[in-house]
Amino acid sequence: MRKKIVAGNWKMNKSLQEGIELAKEVNNRVKALAPSQTLIILGTPFIHLSEVNKIADSVAISAQNCATEVSGAYTGEVSAAMIASTGCQYVILGHSERRSYYGETDEILQKKVMRALENNLDIIFCVGEVLADREAGKHFDIVKSQLENGLFNLSAEQFTHIIIAYEPVWAIGTGKTATSAQAEEMHQFIRATIASRYGEKTADDTSILYGGSCNAKNADELFSQPNVDGGLIGGASLKADDFLAIINARQKH
Repeated sequence: MRKKIVAGNWKMNKSLQEGIELAKEVNNRVKALAPSQTLIILGTPFIHLSEVNKIADSVAISAQNCATEVSGAYTGEVSAAMIASTGCQYVILGHSERRSYYGETDEILQKKVMRALENNLDIIFCVGEVLADREAGKHFDIVKSQLENGLFNLSAEQFTHIIIAYEPVWAIGTGKTATSAQAEEMHQFIRATIASRYGEKTADDTSILYGGSCNAKNADELFSQPNVDGGLIGGASLKADDFLAIINARQKH
């Protein structure tokens, strides 16, 4: 049975000290939820991982990226093995900002996925279309291609370590949000696409998160949709009150 998940993506925010304080507050408030039916993940910058892992007993920790290579002369890169050595359990791959700003292709992401799996990291794999693709009616084709070219080389067992996050790129940081009907439509399509490759059971067991400006005001409606299993939260994950409001919305459904 698939998990309910609320994952925060801090992006390039918070000093080490600020990050520790935020993680402590979220961790303690999640601990007070009795019992929590939702998996909470904090996606922190690399420098936070080890320290946050020491204090996180009610939340899981995720990196936001990993290198394509195992090790070597790759200045500034952080390997999947390094991430795993901090106690981190997850890594976010294929985020729209990585695809757009840093030119990450399906081929690059395939390598990153394999490095993560080799180090026993579960993966939050992001897919989604830009505004021009949606307006041209290509949004289903784009998402299908990202799934097929980024993940469908995996075995059925490997795919059990994948969480999908759907990002309508046009709704990230713009103040726009896909309607709950648009989100449900795409999540349903993603699940059907997974079923066509791995079968109905694997598709039913795969958590699919919404990642397009989910906030305390719209979370309840989004999470009421049958194929929306949770959220990958950006800006609203940087304030404990906002993040907890989203967690509470996920708990209700």
